[in-house]
Amino acid sequence: MPLYAEIIPETGARELRVVDRTAERRLHALWLRERAPDPQTLDPRTGQRLIEAAALPLDLAIASLDYDATHLHIGFSDGHATTFPVAELLPAPREPRTLWDATLTAIPEVTFEEAVADDTALLTMLEDLERLGVAKVRGVPLEDDGMLPLVARLGPLRRTNWGGVADVKSVADAFDLTMTQRGLEPHTDNPYRDPIPGYIWLHCLSNADSGGDSTLADGFQAAERLRESDPAAFDILTRTPTHFRYVDDDTHLESEGPLIELDARGDIFRVRFSNRTERTPALEPATLERYYAARQQFFSLITAPEMTLTPKLAPGEMLIMDNYRLLHGRTAFTLTQGVRHLRQGYVDRDTTASRRLTLKRQSLPPHFQERAS
Repeated sequence: MPLYAEIIPETGARELRVVDRTAERRLHALWLRERAPDPQTLDPRTGQRLIEAAALPLDLAIASLDYDATHLHIGFSDGHATTFPVAELLPAPREPRTLWDATLTAIPEVTFEEAVADDTALLTMLEDLERLGVAKVRGVPLEDDGMLPLVARLGPLRRTNWGGVADVKSVADAFDLTMTQRGLEPHTDNPYRDPIPGYIWLHCLSNADSGGDSTLADGFQAAERLRESDPAAFDILTRTPTHFRYVDDDTHLESEGPLIELDARGDIFRVRFSNRTERTPALEPATLERYYAARQQFFSLITAPEMTLTPKLAPGEMLIMDNYRLLHGRTAFTLTQGVRHLRQGYVDRDTTASRRLTLKRQSLPPHFQERAS
């Protein structure tokens, strides 16, 4: 249907209804007024607001309305008038996200040289990472800090108590289970931090031993399958905060949150799972009964063979993993010959998203770049 807009009289002209062939939305007068895209309201250079939104009159109403196929022309009861592009008022579709299981035929790859030198290759890598939660980089220099030139293309490396880029290899008198030869169950990293690291960069320098295959599972896929098969179990995992804790001689870190976290739309935003560091609080026993049963169902999904990829990284290969989405682990290995030496770093979500969205905007024709800014 063609665009249609009307002031809703029964709201005291404080709401506007906008309908086109894809969406319908009711918009509040104050919401519209504080988002007015004119230079009296928004600074033309920075796009930042010039008026104090909290000081606008609470009884602000829509005084006049006119529109064509692409724009709304609105006058407000405070005397201000402005023009809105319709595309900025209707809900934007979510960027596509591909859920996957063990039938995923290949993890998208890019070469280190391409991603460092070419914006198009870097954008492709970041779009794959956003869509699938994982991407592979080949040809990373076999140096301790070989990943850093690519990290620098996105933003700063996230430093933790482990330092910057840290070793992942078996050592005597290990102070963390990652430093042993045991297999590691699927988990997300560092749920005891605030904020939780956004992306894990795992770079292989040597993988000469038997075993030590990486395991990957799509936590969003597992959560959606739980929502479909047992909505009550899904609900308890979204509403029950659990606790995570890490302590060593020099560090004490604690945080809490649900195993499955939803955003304002009800979409899955983040999963947490860390058997090694979870410390479930002493909730009311009936709540714990439901929580433990639901957690067990979620665990059976994230460990199911039909949900799990088992890539074995070769020297010079690196996985970049969305730590809000992917559960990763490894099979046990034995040190019969050579060494298994990986290096791991973290990069935050905001700098990664900023780089992706900026490159995406810059790849558009100039007219569309203005609309996307």
